[in-house]
Amino acid sequence: MKHHSLSSKWLLLVFLTHSTYFTATHTLTIPRLSPVAEWETTIRDPAVAIDKDKIKTFYYKQILDHFNYRPESYTTFQQRYLINFEYWGGANSSAPIFAYFGAEAPIDNSPNTIGFLVDNAASFNALLVYIEHRYYGRSVPFGSREEALKNGSTIGYFNSAQAIADYAAILIHIKKKLHTHNSPVIVIGGSYGGMLASWFRLKYPHLAVGALASSAPILYFDNITPQNGYYSVVTRDYREASETCYETIQKSWSEIHRVASLPDGLSILSHRFNTCKPLNEAYELMEDLRLMYVYAAQYNHPPRYPVNVICGGIDGASFGRDILSKIFAGVVAYKGNTSCKVNAPTNASETTVGWKWQNIKLVLQRFGSNIIFSNGLRDPYSSGGVLENISDNLLAVHTVNGSHCLDILRANQSDPEWLVEQRKKEIKIMKEWIAQYYADFDALKGTHK
Repeated sequence: MKHHSLSSKWLLLVFLTHSTYFTATHTLTIPRLSPVAEWETTIRDPAVAIDKDKIKTFYYKQILDHFNYRPESYTTFQQRYLINFEYWGGANSSAPIFAYFGAEAPIDNSPNTIGFLVDNAASFNALLVYIEHRYYGRSVPFGSREEALKNGSTIGYFNSAQAIADYAAILIHIKKKLHTHNSPVIVIGGSYGGMLASWFRLKYPHLAVGALASSAPILYFDNITPQNGYYSVVTRDYREASETCYETIQKSWSEIHRVASLPDGLSILSHRFNTCKPLNEAYELMEDLRLMYVYAAQYNHPPRYPVNVICGGIDGASFGRDILSKIFAGVVAYKGNTSCKVNAPTNASETTVGWKWQNIKLVLQRFGSNIIFSNGLRDPYSSGGVLENISDNLLAVHTVNGSHCLDILRANQSDPEWLVEQRKKEIKIMKEWIAQYYADFDALKGTHK
C-alpha cells in the first residue's frame, strides 16, 4: 500500500491540514499502519502480561525469493516465529491454529498486545502462532538491517507478496513439525497485518479456512478511496468531541505562523511549548502537533478516548485563554508529565525506514471467501476499509465508535457493550468456519471408507 502524499488542494478540506501549514517542501503523508500505537503510550491501558515461559521462540530457514529461480533466490535467512502452547488441545484433537501475522514491527510484544488470541484460545483449544514479517525484528535477510536496506537489489525482496509466501511456508512447516495436518488454520492480522491476512486467504485458501482482517484499509489505493479520506475522519472525530476544540486547532496553524514570523518568534514558540530542543522552523512544531492529533484519532480507544483528552485540555484552557495556551494545554493533557513536550529526539526505526519501501500492490487480489473485515468508524483508516458485506462469506463487521484494531486488543471489564458484541460476532463467525471444516473433513473421511 502506498502512503499518499496529500496535495494542497486536498489539505484545504480538513482542519489538521490547513493550507497555511505547508510549504513546497513540506507535504503531509498518512501515518503508518500499526495495530497498537507505539508513538505514544501514556494514555493507554497497560497490556496484561503473559508469562514469557509460555511463549516459545523458533526460527525457520526461509528462502529469500519465492517466485524466481535464480541462484540468489535460494539464499536463506532466519525468520522468527513464536508459539503459545498453553491452550492447545494437541495434535490428535485436530484443534485449530490461530496464526497472527506480524506487520511493520517486531513481534516481541504481539502475544501481550494482541489479546484477542489469548482471550479466546481456551474456548477453541487453539494453538497460537505469531509470525514476524521479513525485514523486521530478528527476521532480517542479508545479515543486518543496514545490508538489507542498502540498495534496490536488496530492498527488492521486501514486499507483501514475499511476506505472505513466507507465512505460508512457516505454517506448512509448523503443521508438519507438530503433526497437525488436520487442524484448521485461521489467520489474523491488524492494520497492514490485516491486509496480509485477507490477501493470504485469497492467495492460499487451502492453508487457511478463514481470515480476520482488523482495520485493514485494503481499498486505500489511488482511484479507489479519496485522498482526503483519512483526514476527513480525523476532522470528524475532533468535531464530534468538541466543536470549540476543532475551531481552536484550526485557528492555531495561522497563529503559529504569525508568532514564528516575529523577531525571536521561534524562541518564543520553543519556550511556550517546552520543546526538547530549540525549533529551527515552525514546521517542526506543526508536525509534532499533527502527529499527536492523528494518532489520538487513530487510536481513540475506550475508556480514555484520547481525542476527548486533548479536547478537554484545549477547552479547559488551564494555561491561559489565548490560542497557543489552549493548544499547549491539550499537549499536556495528552502527553502528561514529561520533561519536554515537543520534538523529542528520535531515531529512524526499522519500521519507518522499511515502510517507505514496501510495495503492497504486488499482491494480486482475487475473489475469495471466509474473510471478516472489521472496522471502527472513528479510525481514519476505515475510509479505506470494507464497510459492507461483499457476499455471504466476505463479511463486514463495524462499530460506529470503534477505533484502530480495537477488536483484536485484549478485552477488559471497562469495554463498552458494542465492543463486546463486535467480538462475539467475530467469534461466532470463526466457530462456523471451523465447524464447516470439521463437517467437510468428516464427510471426506466417509467417502474413503
